[in-house]
Amino acid sequence: MNIHGIEVNCKNKPLYDKDFIPFSKFTEEFEKSVETTGGKKIAIALYGNGETIYVSKISIHKDGFLDANRFYVERMVKFLLWMKGGWKVAICGDKSIAEFISDTYRKGGAREFDAEFMASIYNHPFEVVSLPYDDMPVSRETNMSVGGNLNGYRIGFDAGGSDRKVSAIIDGRTVFSEETVWNPKLNSDLNYHYSGIMESLKKAASYLPQVDAIGVSSAGIFFDNKCMIASLFLKVPKDVFEKEAKNIYQRAAREINPKAPVMVCNDGDVAALAGSMSLRKNSLLGIAMGTSEAAGFVDENGNIKGWLNELAFAPVNVGPKGTIDEWSGDIGCGVKYLSQDAVVKLCPIAGIDLQADATPAQKLRAVQELVEVGDGRAHRVFSSIGVYLGHGLAQYYKMYSMKQVLLLGRVMSGAGGNIILRTAEKVLKEEYPNIAENLKLNLPDEKSRLVGQSVAAASLPVLE
Repeated sequence: MNIHGIEVNCKNKPLYDKDFIPFSKFTEEFEKSVETTGGKKIAIALYGNGETIYVSKISIHKDGFLDANRFYVERMVKFLLWMKGGWKVAICGDKSIAEFISDTYRKGGAREFDAEFMASIYNHPFEVVSLPYDDMPVSRETNMSVGGNLNGYRIGFDAGGSDRKVSAIIDGRTVFSEETVWNPKLNSDLNYHYSGIMESLKKAASYLPQVDAIGVSSAGIFFDNKCMIASLFLKVPKDVFEKEAKNIYQRAAREINPKAPVMVCNDGDVAALAGSMSLRKNSLLGIAMGTSEAAGFVDENGNIKGWLNELAFAPVNVGPKGTIDEWSGDIGCGVKYLSQDAVVKLCPIAGIDLQADATPAQKLRAVQELVEVGDGRAHRVFSSIGVYLGHGLAQYYKMYSMKQVLLLGRVMSGAGGNIILRTAEKVLKEEYPNIAENLKLNLPDEKSRLVGQSVAAASLPVLE
């Protein structure tokens, strides 16, 4: 398929999604075209918390290919914003591209949601500026060494969009773990959220003689233990969220033990920590495929970078008929390709009828049960998601340069998860052989797939 003058072809396409055009293949062909026709360097600089600045250098066509240049830079800005975060973007080296990005990421622009989201979490108006290439800022990043602390009596809590998980830990030994289905994204009453959190924490506490520390893994973006925004509280009125939801986990923890240290982290970061702890490997991207797509990255030194890693909003598909994300209004984002939403959306194409009033988690489970008994339609659904994942990982590798991937979450459970893994490995081997040689995909054991994040969450706080 031709995307803005760039011909994109790939061998492996999802059986049930013929319109899928991998972002990874587009970037690959775009970069080849730049080398052939001649290009120029530009830089994308993102300004984050404090003095943090992320700088990425890319090449675009020097002459012609205006639409392709704009599309490529916009998709890269989109990816980088949700990978690393920032309240300000500087396009260094091309004023016209900077003006296009500014127009796109403004109120009323195509990426208004992204701009307003970044402004809300950084408490700063979002802006795009143009700079000469030689005036690009210097990168300044921070690292955070967290997790891996398992001494004492601990509780780990993992809040997802369709289930919550909790574990009780004694000096690194799990004495209790439980998963409970809930629907926080559908509830506007914050008491529903709070009572669910308390029910899990109290149950875990009942298995411990005392509670020394509480760690929380949760969908959402957190700065200084405060929830800046989270899809879990999507229905909660804004004024209630500001007053009560931002510190909901600390408030619940104080009921268990007001003196116990508490640490709250994004569930993607905890997924990465879970992978690093279980595999004893660094340079690892953890991906949790559940209600949404969560991700976290541990660098070669075992540190968290302080990035957003909200890959649910990062582009995976550049096909013009990509699935729309209802929240952001964008198409082709990871949330619709690497989560339970992907399973549900493919079922009608596969001829699988699902109970209309079932929750997304129940629908996923129904398809998982079908694949367990050898249903070919269900097998092909998970195989299609494996194709999504293989191409998605190729793009992630280009951005993160990770050496290990740990795949977690409800979608990766059971036989369906194994099909996804094998298919993704096949896609990488056939389409991206150089990446396949340098990237190892991992699944934890079945129990860890479901509760591993709650155990890793328990290790977050440090005991003095």
